[in-house]
Amino acid sequence: MVLKYFRKVDFPLFFAFLMLCMFGLIMVYSASYPIGIIKYQDPTYFFSKQLRWFLIGSIVFIINSILPYRLYGKLSPLFVMLSIMLLLLVLIPGIGVERNNSQRWIQLGIFVIQPSEAVKLLMAIYFAYIYAKKQTYLHDFNRGVLPPLFVLASVFLLVLKQPDLGTATSILLTCGIILLCSGVRKIHLFILGSSAVVGVSFFAITAPYRLRRLMSFLNPFDDPLGDGYQLIQSFYAIESGGVLGRGLGNSIQKLGYLPEAHTDFIMAVILEELGIFGLLFVTILYLFIMLRGVSTARKLTNAFPKLLAIGLTFQIMIQVIFNLGAVSGLIPITGITLPFISYGGSSLVFMLFSAGILVNLSSSARDSKGQFSL
Repeated sequence: MVLKYFRKVDFPLFFAFLMLCMFGLIMVYSASYPIGIIKYQDPTYFFSKQLRWFLIGSIVFIINSILPYRLYGKLSPLFVMLSIMLLLLVLIPGIGVERNNSQRWIQLGIFVIQPSEAVKLLMAIYFAYIYAKKQTYLHDFNRGVLPPLFVLASVFLLVLKQPDLGTATSILLTCGIILLCSGVRKIHLFILGSSAVVGVSFFAITAPYRLRRLMSFLNPFDDPLGDGYQLIQSFYAIESGGVLGRGLGNSIQKLGYLPEAHTDFIMAVILEELGIFGLLFVTILYLFIMLRGVSTARKLTNAFPKLLAIGLTFQIMIQVIFNLGAVSGLIPITGITLPFISYGGSSLVFMLFSAGILVNLSSSARDSKGQFSL
């Protein structure tokens, strides 16, 4: 059994995920040791917790790279109910944990988990499975396309209630890409896409704090000590790193200047310490994962694994785009972490869950010569 697994596993993809995680552990320590000393008198506080989550996530990763992926399709109705239940639990006082004016976490004994990280994965599995089943009548909007969208709308609104428009939008986009690749008629896609853009825009501008964040993104220097502060500090970090960087561990902005230096804005620290080479290292690995995922989807013949490979690949890449775009000031700050690199236990474990399934799918898509290709 073990030898059979090692003969078929997609090792290049396997090691791409592993390298991102290893790099992430190094950068979490580098970015977090000042705040660890200040808050907990322990420079390894955040690193130790991230390492524990990585070990848990590694077990999940290996298990999911072996388990038959068809099992996830059969369990997808349960996943939908679990997603909605978790998102409802978050909103219940005494169960949901509030941090920074957001209620996005649940306390489970000594662990604090963020259910929306699980929901990203579960919704991708559900959409891949349900639209694979509906292939014969996708031309019928009411029967083939519409029913799962009520589930998506419910999940979107529950995540938005936390409030977390960034995560809600990333779930919407991932499911939208699965829908796009499922074979839905173009007119239906246009109607749904237009409705989604209008809906997200409405929620973005009607909440005062979201509108302020949007305005600060357009010109952060209008409010340098308020809503524009974090982005300005990110700019300082990127600029001071230059091409070669200050050197690993030598960031200035992480010393109390840049908020969330080890989470949402860890890429600013990477650029400050490692310069353009840190960005290139990360970008090449992400691009390899994207190309491998798309190649896997093209090779698979059945609708469910094909749509699942697309969904999981772009679930990762959407978060990458959201995070890098926010750090560089190209899109508004969303609070989305950088996959496999940023500090955050729930994000790391469920990203490794997705990665394990993607390695599983890629290993199943080997060509007739037993070789892999992009």
